[in-house]
Amino acid sequence: MTDIYRAAERLMGMQDADWRRHANPLSVWTRFTCLPLLVLAIYARQWVGWWALALFALAALWTWANPRAFPPPSDFGSWAARGTLGERIFLARDRYDIAPHHVRIAHVLTALSAVGGLPLLYGLIMLNPWATLLGLIATILPKVWFVDRMVWIHADITSTTPGDPLPDPTLPHERTPT
Repeated sequence: MTDIYRAAERLMGMQDADWRRHANPLSVWTRFTCLPLLVLAIYARQWVGWWALALFALAALWTWANPRAFPPPSDFGSWAARGTLGERIFLARDRYDIAPHHVRIAHVLTALSAVGGLPLLYGLIMLNPWATLLGLIATILPKVWFVDRMVWIHADITSTTPGDPLPDPTLPHERTPT
């Protein structure tokens, strides 16, 4: 079975340097603009016709460029930076001892976000602004909670405290293969 998280990471082509840059809080917070911009570009087809494709291409480019657009932070202790570090740990969960409840909740939050995509898709097809807005909110809120779960994973695995200064992106030692 394909791991949706790793598939998304491969699609984005994230390398170590990209992850370090994405840990910048500006990158994390502006990342939440990506889906609304893509949605707006699709919705704009009713106003600008085929020019919506150009808007969509720009939004897609921003989605790809966002993790690379900011320099690495000087301190990786912020909630946003630790969320990014936790996501890296989660993506490599076969090499780390992550508590099963964290993995379960991450899957539930991802499923909730996918369910939020249903009214979003309906709203975009039917050009229904209320369904679109509901779907957008129902897709993004679980993602914010997912990032918070990644902060928790990072804190548990590294025995560090979110908010405390972290001059280097602390990742745990990988589990020894058995």
